[in-house]
Amino acid sequence: MTCSTGKSVQIARRTLRSAADLAAAGLIAPTRAHAVDAAIATFNAALTPELADRIARDDPGDPIARQFVPDPAELVSDRADRSDPIGDAAHSPVPGIIHRHRDRALLLAHMACPAYCRYCFRRDNVGPEGGALDEAALEAAFAYLGAQRELNEVILSGGEPLMLSDRKLARILARLAGMDHLGWLRIHTRSPIVAPERITDALLAALAVAKPVYVVIHCNHARELSPNVRAALAKLAAAGVPLLAQTVLLKGVNDDTDTLSTLMRALVASRVKPYYLHHPDLARGTAHFRVAIEDGQRLVRALRARLSGLCQPCYVLDIPGGHGKVPIGPCYLEPADAHGAYGVSDPAGGRHHYPPLAPHAAPP
Repeated sequence: MTCSTGKSVQIARRTLRSAADLAAAGLIAPTRAHAVDAAIATFNAALTPELADRIARDDPGDPIARQFVPDPAELVSDRADRSDPIGDAAHSPVPGIIHRHRDRALLLAHMACPAYCRYCFRRDNVGPEGGALDEAALEAAFAYLGAQRELNEVILSGGEPLMLSDRKLARILARLAGMDHLGWLRIHTRSPIVAPERITDALLAALAVAKPVYVVIHCNHARELSPNVRAALAKLAAAGVPLLAQTVLLKGVNDDTDTLSTLMRALVASRVKPYYLHHPDLARGTAHFRVAIEDGQRLVRALRARLSGLCQPCYVLDIPGGHGKVPIGPCYLEPADAHGAYGVSDPAGGRHHYPPLAPHAAPP
């Protein structure tokens, strides 16, 4: 089996969950096993074969390894850390439901994942023990969603909703599609990236319900878009599933213009529209991933100067405490002056007036 560096590496064809697994696969030095196990004891770990295949063993800063291989830095506390960084708990009227916005709600259908991101904002609540909502909790969730007539959209999230069986996923989607006040449904998933074999004909059949189902892929680096992943995305697109992407801005992974530009172009080339670029949340043990907002704004400004509008994500901050997402990208417009003229910057940094100033009268 060949990794991206061209070196042959034998990788176990199973999910890697322990420091011993990671060392045997060449992903950590055996001397680091004890420290890595300490991180795993606090925060769940899992790397699928797909991810293990994509990691360059001779690159200490490999962007996929940084996202998925546990690091002792996760045990370092930061004063900004929060166990519930976006305020899920305060907006959960019944188990499995997060309702922070008038017109949409989340259904946390499955709280385990095929692979665990080291920066996850729900890392205190996801894990193998989470699993799916039981039937009683699922019925209570349906009852709540059915009674909220202002809702227009339900988002299946987690954890990983595509870890549900095809049959259960189809039943959930059909039940939601039958609620006349809902206009469409959404699924947030990492599965096409970390386990592309999950995208089967049976899954596509489960998605084919009476209302539109949008699938939002979580992808942070172009190296995640392996041939297997691109094939899975093509299969979704060919089935008519609208595809969008969410990306988290992460130090040491994608916090430079070239990396973000390459990712956004690669997504669009895979028929996936970039949707959100998330400023990293204040999850416990993730301070080493955080970038300054000013740096994020600088990067987004650079993307505007470099890329097509199709490739532009919206840079957002999820305000701690459950107050919602807001755009925090750079502002190109200055307040109007006393004459009603605005100052506006173009993507290259040039400044202009709007409306344009009247040209000087020609000399007599």
